[in-house]
Formats: sequence, C-alpha cells, structure tokens
Amino acid sequence: MPRRTRLIIPDIPLHIIQRGNNRTPCFFAEADYLVYLDMLRLSAQQAECRVHAYVLMTNHVHLLVSPQSCSSPATMMKTLGERYVPYVNRRRNRTGTLWQGRYRSCLVQDAQYLFVCQRYIELNPVRAGMVAHPLDYRWSSYQANAYGGASNIIEPHALYAALGTERLECQLRYRALFEEEMAWTMIEQVRHATNRNAVFGSEEFIERMAIVSGNDVMPRRRGRCRD
Repeated sequence: MPRRTRLIIPDIPLHIIQRGNNRTPCFFAEADYLVYLDMLRLSAQQAECRVHAYVLMTNHVHLLVSPQSCSSPATMMKTLGERYVPYVNRRRNRTGTLWQGRYRSCLVQDAQYLFVCQRYIELNPVRAGMVAHPLDYRWSSYQANAYGGASNIIEPHALYAALGTERLECQLRYRALFEEEMAWTMIEQVRHATNRNAVFGSEEFIERMAIVSGNDVMPRRRGRCRD
C-alpha cells in the first residue's frame, strides 16, 4: 500500500512522532536531551514552526507545532535530523540511521482537541510509568506550560492565551486540565490518527480537511502502533 501523503496546512497544529530505529534509544545521557532541545529550537525557528508542546522519551519524541508553511515541518525535521544524528554517532562511535523511517504526524483541530493532544504529549512519561506526575519529568514542556518555567522553545497557541487574561491565570487553568484522567478512547484516537498521518478532530473537521486537501484523511484501521 502506498504511503499516505502528509497533510500539512499552514497555522493548523500538527502532532509529530519520531521513533528510534527498532525502538532503540535515541537519547543516552542528559547532554543528549539538552543538545536535542537546542537543535529543536534552532530548527523550528529556521523552518518557521511554532512549538507548543514536546516530550523527549528514551526512544521517541512527540512534538506539537504550528507550521507557517506547508514545507515547514519537513524542513524542521530534516534539519533536526541532519544535526542530531551526526552528533549521536560521534558521541557513541556509531554509524547509520538513528530514526525509524519517516516521522508520523496528524493535523489537530483547535478547541478541545488541541489541549487533548497537549495533555497526551506531556502525560506520556506518566503513562509509561516513569514518573507519577508530569511535573516530575524534566524533558517535556509541562513545566513551561503549566508553571511558566523558562523556555526558549515553547510558543503558546492562541487558545492557551485565551485561557485567562494574565499568564498566571492561563497556567492555573492549564494545570486544571490535568486533574481529570484522559479517557482511553481519546488516547487511542490521538495515537491512531498520528500513526496513520491522518486528522485528529471532529467528523466535521475531518470532512473539511478532506475537501481542502483533496485526500482521504480518515484514519485507517490496520494494526496498532503505540506511544
């Protein structure tokens, strides 16, 4: 079956997953996380992608970005790979690829779907049993989004700014979103849409994106990829 063409629309948020080859680690030491984040910052700026959320897991990464052009995500990920993979290969005395094929992505509808996706990303370490609370995991955007932690990467989406009239109010209301456990059905919807390069949103939004793109953007039910 041919690969589904990625659907990219400027200013529509995009959830991206990139996994280590054969699910092997892509981060080996604290320095690797720090270097990746710095490279992400530079690559996102150069490609004109605004980063709203991220999490760096041991063997994969999640990003939520708003691209300024249709080519922005591909440019960002290509630049990031060209910088990070040689860095790891030099540090680890290895050769060859680090990532497992192409990155996966899905368009994310605004309104409640955006925050569902952000929660999905920042709760990843909790679901993996690595920490009890997202605040306890250092390599995610939760501290920046929920507590205003210093970050030169995160650019909040307009919907985040609309949570309150002041930044502290936005942070408080953002933290409140994490007080309720995410429904498993919603978690599966995010996973399925992203792994199939489809769309995460309402039926109306999915139909509208199909019309805009001229492509089939419904997730296909073929197997399961988890993260």
